[in-house]
Amino acid sequence: MGFKENLELPHCSSQEKAAARGDGSSPMNSARVRMAAQRDDVEDPEEEEEQQDAASPEAASIRTGKCQEKKRKHCQIEPLEDMAVPDKVSKKAIIFSCSYPLLLLQCLASRKYSKNVIMEELIAKFLPEELKERRRLYEEEMEELSNLNKNVPIFVCTMAYPTVPCPLHIFEPCYRLMIRRCIETGTRQFGMCLGDPVKGFAEYGCILEIRNVQFFADGRSVVDSIGKRRFKVLHQGQRDGYNTADIEYIEDQKVQGEDYAELMGLHNCVYEQASSWFHSLKSSLKNRILNHFGPMPEKDADPQINPNGPAWCWWTLAVLPLESRAQLPFLAMRSLKDRLNGIRRVLAFMSRNQN
Repeated sequence: MGFKENLELPHCSSQEKAAARGDGSSPMNSARVRMAAQRDDVEDPEEEEEQQDAASPEAASIRTGKCQEKKRKHCQIEPLEDMAVPDKVSKKAIIFSCSYPLLLLQCLASRKYSKNVIMEELIAKFLPEELKERRRLYEEEMEELSNLNKNVPIFVCTMAYPTVPCPLHIFEPCYRLMIRRCIETGTRQFGMCLGDPVKGFAEYGCILEIRNVQFFADGRSVVDSIGKRRFKVLHQGQRDGYNTADIEYIEDQKVQGEDYAELMGLHNCVYEQASSWFHSLKSSLKNRILNHFGPMPEKDADPQINPNGPAWCWWTLAVLPLESRAQLPFLAMRSLKDRLNGIRRVLAFMSRNQN
């Protein structure tokens, strides 16, 4: 019996040499002859057939693979040199080794997946109706998710303003799903609102546009986004764990005549006040602001050219040391004059405290 146990787990290199020679005088074949002589007359037909086929080099190669699998050594199956490999298929996809967890992590981090062509063809051939129904549902879902007025995904986190960068660290599964869907639909946009202990989230918010996403192997991501438009929440909802809302976009009300002349004077005055306050800060604090928010935007020739108002107003509100609840009313204002007056009062208060 000891001889039989040794035969089931032969040394891999001996089998490989025998397979390469392809002759009947290999140690493996002679061992089989002696083994067959010791057997009884009644034998398993399948076992007999296996022995006959094992004399070929192809069978020896297969047994070599089994041997390697049993021993858990050098468990690697490499493709033949003359194997036809499609250009789009990576060699990592056809070489299976013990390092597959590392390859999986790299795949998750890069977010570049290759199609399983064989599986796709099998599904199309044997499950055509199910595939057609799934495609229809997917298209309907993408169309619904592309609507930026109804069931808009809402990230409940912090204050966001038009034209102001808003970097985000995404780690919760529901928001990871939300970001993925925003990218898949092509809109690359979602809403940002402050949390509310009673309502769930604030009544006003800002649409953010994804500029870039850096994915990590564990599923987390860092999203580089920037504010686009302001909105008012009409109805709250939920979808797959994250918040949604039906929204309407809000814009500043334009003025003309004497009101416009008064607005221009106020606009120029508050801009100079904000610029003076920023340059009066310590160098270390100014550098931190510049690294996070970028430089202060230039003054607009026409303060009403942008429906959301001048960009420098939102930049100033973002860098001012105000609580989020104090910043929210500015986001809801539809009068540029009221917003400028509010910023002027805050800057005056900050200047008095600095002195």
